[in-house]
Amino acid sequence: MGRSQSLPRGGDPRFGPDADDTGCTILHVDMDAFYASVEVRRRPELRGRPVVVGGVGPRGVVSSASYEARRYGVRSAMPTARARALCPGAVYLPPDFSAYTEASRAVMRIFRDVTPLVEPLSLDEAFLDVAGARRLFGRPADIAALIRRRVAGEQQLTCSVGVGPSKFVAKLGSTRAKPDGLLVVPAARVLDFLHPLPVSALWGVGERSADALRRLGLRTVRDLAEAPTGLLRRAVGEASAAHLHELAWGRDPRGVTPEQVEKSIGAEVTFDTDVSDPDEIRRSLLALADKAGARLRAAGQMGRTVSLKVRFADFRTISRSRTLAVPTDTAREMFGTAWALWGALAPGEPVRLVGVRMEGLAPAGETPQQLTLGAPERGWREAEAAADAAAARFGRSVIGPASLLGRRDTRQVEKPTRP
Repeated sequence: MGRSQSLPRGGDPRFGPDADDTGCTILHVDMDAFYASVEVRRRPELRGRPVVVGGVGPRGVVSSASYEARRYGVRSAMPTARARALCPGAVYLPPDFSAYTEASRAVMRIFRDVTPLVEPLSLDEAFLDVAGARRLFGRPADIAALIRRRVAGEQQLTCSVGVGPSKFVAKLGSTRAKPDGLLVVPAARVLDFLHPLPVSALWGVGERSADALRRLGLRTVRDLAEAPTGLLRRAVGEASAAHLHELAWGRDPRGVTPEQVEKSIGAEVTFDTDVSDPDEIRRSLLALADKAGARLRAAGQMGRTVSLKVRFADFRTISRSRTLAVPTDTAREMFGTAWALWGALAPGEPVRLVGVRMEGLAPAGETPQQLTLGAPERGWREAEAAADAAAARFGRSVIGPASLLGRRDTRQVEKPTRP
């Protein structure tokens, strides 16, 4: 993990991973040199070499540069021609946004395993509100360390995390933690952290604004915080003056705004080769139901309609669904229904893709809960919630989907049956 237990160069130990994180429930997670890191992940021979991703033509612009390339002065948004002049020995690659989008989705799923309150800012960064996750995963700094371990272990990528009492402070923390670091800004020390920074650290201060402020002698955030508001208004205008003054005192009331809840939640898999073996289909449906159930519970949702998706070798796609009497969020119930749908379908040809999806969603707290497949009043749902906690801490592979079914249940659904 690199420097997971150390501070950025020149850092203050008051803001280390072990600093007081009381009230610091906002995390900002920023992937390190994301596009370049994804390229290195699939081309291990490039590890340790300067790698630049961007337009490779004469008018190209750098999208991402590895930290090896940054040592030569290469930066994002720089013309590629300038980057080549600074670092002629780098490997220059055109961007592959499909690969970056896929990696981003995998990383965001890790975030949502911990909390449904995730606000993506782009493919490679997001805010998380972990106030509700402390009971399961511990203090916010522990949650940040857990996320970093999972991203590294499951995706072979690194990220930097800032932990703070507000979005603004958390984002500054992740910037100071780069690369591959973790920094906590205690709520009681926000001004100690913030005031020595240059005015350019404040959101909304670009090059021109920074120049205007410096001409007035305002070089640090402390200078700006203590400046008369009239002076600020003359430099940057009334609206910006009020905004910057609040930030300079560490005041940022904005909460984490998660993406709109999906109308359905599910998972699917495309096989490397077409599959006709019922046992392999059964295992795949069980794993997909496990993923869908975990995502439902992380989002605080339940659904009433289970949908099975099947795609054949000729790309012909069909779906079948069944509406349950009472909403559920358990993988056990989803798998049993999907397996029955597969048995009723009984396709006589190999398939290239299967998917399981729950539709008709509603907040879990507002829906009645049913006993799943003859289970006692308490048991399966609690067991799956416990598996979620273990998976978020150690990775989903540690908790195999087969654990959702007892040995007796596995034998009972060994072969699909028609409803």
